[in-house]
Amino acid sequence: MGVIVAGKEDKVLLRMKVNGEEAEVAVKPTWTLLRVLREELGFTGTKKGCEQGDCGACTVIMDGKAVNACLVLALQAESKEIETIEGLGTADALHPLQKSFIEHGAVQCGFCTPGMLMSAEALLRENRKPSLEEIKIGISGNLCRCTGYTKIIKAIESVSQKNREALTPFRGQ
Repeated sequence: MGVIVAGKEDKVLLRMKVNGEEAEVAVKPTWTLLRVLREELGFTGTKKGCEQGDCGACTVIMDGKAVNACLVLALQAESKEIETIEGLGTADALHPLQKSFIEHGAVQCGFCTPGMLMSAEALLRENRKPSLEEIKIGISGNLCRCTGYTKIIKAIESVSQKNREALTPFRGQ
């Protein structure tokens, strides 16, 4: 764990990797990973929804596993690799999941989309050929009020079937 940072209101220095880049930030022990990502580091693609772990809007990948950033204390991310939606793809180079969500109309208001994409990415890294039931389970922690889930499931299924070779570990690792 980090060290107490003098003059920083009893904050502790947190070190982690975010989207492949080293990050150091002074945090209060009560802060969540969600707060640190959004308010301290500016990764606002990770959405602040229910803050109770029910909606999945804040889903990020921590050391290869999908987690609700609102339920993770920031200090639990010490020395961890955190991946946010900002690291998944860019406007110029969309990730296959992002392309598929657009092609299948799985994006409407967009609020749940970052969390859905991160859950889907974690699922497909673990299981490149998930069954329909496994896809449903993989996104079961993410709520969507706009699209329903059919288009989202079809988008994930499409990537699984057509683009397996494009699903490489994060940042080419």
